[in-house]
Formats: sequence, C-alpha cells, structure tokens
Amino acid sequence: MNLHVVVTTMLALLPLAVAAPASAQSGAAGTQVYRCPGPPVLYTDAISPKEAAERGCRTIEGTPITIIQAPKPRTAPSEATPESSRPASATAKVDPATQRQRDSDARRILQDELRREEDKLAALQKEYNNGEPERRGDERNYQRYLDRVAEMKAAIARKEADIAALKRELAKLPAP
Repeated sequence: MNLHVVVTTMLALLPLAVAAPASAQSGAAGTQVYRCPGPPVLYTDAISPKEAAERGCRTIEGTPITIIQAPKPRTAPSEATPESSRPASATAKVDPATQRQRDSDARRILQDELRREEDKLAALQKEYNNGEPERRGDERNYQRYLDRVAEMKAAIARKEADIAALKRELAKLPAP
C-alpha cells in the first residue's frame, strides 16, 4: 500500500469522528455510506446496495463522510515542461564546428580568469609573508593587526578554492 493511499484513507476517516455529531443534528440520516476495498480504498454513498454487494463493499454505520483531498505531488521542473512547449533552441542540435568554437572560447575565458586569480593569490601570499605581514601605522592595537592577518589568511583560502574550481571547470571542457 503506498503512502498516498494511506494518507488519503487516514484523512477520510478523521472527519468521521468530528462530523458525526454535526450531521446527526442536521438530520441527514438515511444515506448509506459504503467502504469499498481495493487500491485505493473508496468511501462512497453514490452506489446502490446491489452495486455495493457486487464490489464487496461494507456499510459504515453513521453519517456521510467528508473527504479531504490530499495535495497533489509536485513535479520536477523538467517534467512540468512538455517537449512540445519548449523553445526550439533548447532541443535543437548545435553544429559541431559551432560547438568547438564555443568550447574554445570558454576555455580561453577560463584560462584568462585562472591566470588573473593566480596573480592575485601570489600578491596576497607575498603581502601575507608567511603569517607575519608588516604592521601598518593604524595598527597600534595588536588585535587589529591579528584581525588583518586572519582576514588575509581567509582571503588566501578563498583564492585557492576559486583557483581549484576554475581548474575543475577547465578539466570538464573537451580537449582542444
């Protein structure tokens, strides 16, 4: 039995306890409610006693059942967009020569960015001076100096992570 059927069944049974006193007061007696087996379990008052007997349904004593619809499961964005509604450019093949040119441009851009980031990292490491950068005039308070050293160390770690990410992206591109 799947989760949707269990939840639907539980939600269908919950109002029985709550709705029984209310419907008894409203005078809605006389309608027979049936519980029919099978996946999913069906609660209905819309079938005749003969149909209920044929389907193996049992009568439920009391009042009509209030059904609360379970929320519909969300679909992934790719499932929600059918093929026919996608733009032609999203499904069209790209000419191999055009794709090679795009890959070449992407490689060049990534290599340029990698070079710039490596230069910035070298400058940061030079200024960091193995954890002992020169003190500046505005750092009379030793804690300010320590804070600047910590910021420099964090900046170096970020640059190293950026460089590693650029190298991973370059590795994903096809060889020239």
